[in-house]
Amino acid sequence: MSLYKRDRKYSISIWVDGVRHLKSTGTTSRREAETIEREFREELNRRRHQIREASPDMTFADLAARFLADGSPRPYHLDRLKVLLPHFGEWPIGSISKPSVREYRTARHKEKTLSEATLNRDIEVLRHLLYWAVDEGFLAANPIARVRLPKQRRKPRPILSLAEEAKLLDAAAPHLRQLIVAALDSGMRRGELLTQLMEHIDLTRRVLLVTHSKTPGGEAREIPLTGRLTELLVTLAREKPEGLVFTFKGRPIHKIKTAWKAAIRRAGIRYSRFHDLRHTFNTRLMEAGVVQDVRKALMGHSSGEEVNSLYTHVELPVKREAIRKLEAWVEAQRQNHETETQGEPHDPTEPIPRGEPNRGDSHGFSAASADGPDETQRSGRVPRR
Repeated sequence: MSLYKRDRKYSISIWVDGVRHLKSTGTTSRREAETIEREFREELNRRRHQIREASPDMTFADLAARFLADGSPRPYHLDRLKVLLPHFGEWPIGSISKPSVREYRTARHKEKTLSEATLNRDIEVLRHLLYWAVDEGFLAANPIARVRLPKQRRKPRPILSLAEEAKLLDAAAPHLRQLIVAALDSGMRRGELLTQLMEHIDLTRRVLLVTHSKTPGGEAREIPLTGRLTELLVTLAREKPEGLVFTFKGRPIHKIKTAWKAAIRRAGIRYSRFHDLRHTFNTRLMEAGVVQDVRKALMGHSSGEEVNSLYTHVELPVKREAIRKLEAWVEAQRQNHETETQGEPHDPTEPIPRGEPNRGDSHGFSAASADGPDETQRSGRVPRR
């Protein structure tokens, strides 16, 4: 028997996998002791099979602490928890429901004017933590699994014109100017640019292999280099053949917000985010006639949920042709702009000239890139298109 009396009260002795577990029931009643013994045996069995007992009374703050320790949190989880914890911190996770989510949205709207997209991101992180609680056995089901998120309005994204690009490059600090050129000519994200390694750039083939990306689709993708970006990277490679590509006085760059705002102010152009350079790259590819699948492959977007998309792979020659089209389109736009500036009307019957990128030697370098820096490079300025 697992029950025995000790000092008139019943105690429990159970052997599990060669280990003896002792527990006092604290009662002299045989019936109560049997109930406690049965529950103790079930608890030991759950431990043996690593089954957690549901804990709906656990506070959201405790759940967040466990998630940060064991749940592989991402940076945006940490950012959203800063606003979720003050509201839901003391709530039992079992009491969070659809009405409580509506209350949260109302309270946040009263604090400050926020877009629906911002609040949707808050709720998505809250829902993610509750799904994690279900996986860990703290909840039997996610109470807000089917909560409906308001459809967010799409805002127009500013696209940098060639004239604005020229003003911005003139006004930007040298380290920021390099990042702007790389973003406009490759479509890479800010985080991808700041973590890019020189070892992952093949100047012979004129291809950049993305070192670290935000998305699985963007990890280790190949981006053919434009002529302007090739010249910039050749110059940087002479100074530092390995390590981070973009640095400030030899040190890693973590933030560019101050330098970016200062450049926008000095350039006297409409405000846009650094991320809008990525949208500019995508739009210019679209204007140049590059199809959507190729644009996605260049930018590291996921290719969708369709079954056929899992077997789609955009080959490097197709990407090279896309970059060639981009350079030709930009050159044509630049020539049109110069013609209009000089007051010479363009004949609509005459085809728009399509510029060909300077391919130079057999590896695609211009003479200045292969033999040594030209006057522009010696002056420290980023080459223009």
